[in-house]
Amino acid sequence: MSEQTREQALLSDAALTGFRLNGQLLALAEELARPAGLTAAWWQVLGAVLGEPGSVSEIARAMGLTRQSVQRIADLLVDRGLAAYADNPAHRRAKLVTPTAAGRDAVAAINPAHASAAKALVAELGASRLAEVLAGMHELSAALDRTFQDAPRAARS
Repeated sequence: MSEQTREQALLSDAALTGFRLNGQLLALAEELARPAGLTAAWWQVLGAVLGEPGSVSEIARAMGLTRQSVQRIADLLVDRGLAAYADNPAHRRAKLVTPTAAGRDAVAAINPAHASAAKALVAELGASRLAEVLAGMHELSAALDRTFQDAPRAARS
């Protein structure tokens, strides 16, 4: 196998593994969120603003999602009373998304099942091995950001 072919195989394997992992984590998140009346996407957006309110654009950047998809979810959360829009002192038009008490309660209701799932995964891999895997995932994500996020398309070829 040539070096180029090997490199392509590594990138393909990383992508396919990432896609599978994303699907597995989303399925688990859906299972955990459902009893609390949330979806995985709603939980993701609410979770992004539990610590402090954020604009739709900030949430999208932090989560690697499109602004439009976060806007749609934020509007649904507001319509259902799980989040509210607040004035943003940094930007007149970009409102901040903030969880309501009902939104905080819904996320808190997930915690026991979330803790149980975390315990099961640590029992399977071990805490130190899981930490190593996560460090590698963070490293790969950062390398992809550095390599491709700001590069013009022509420079990537």
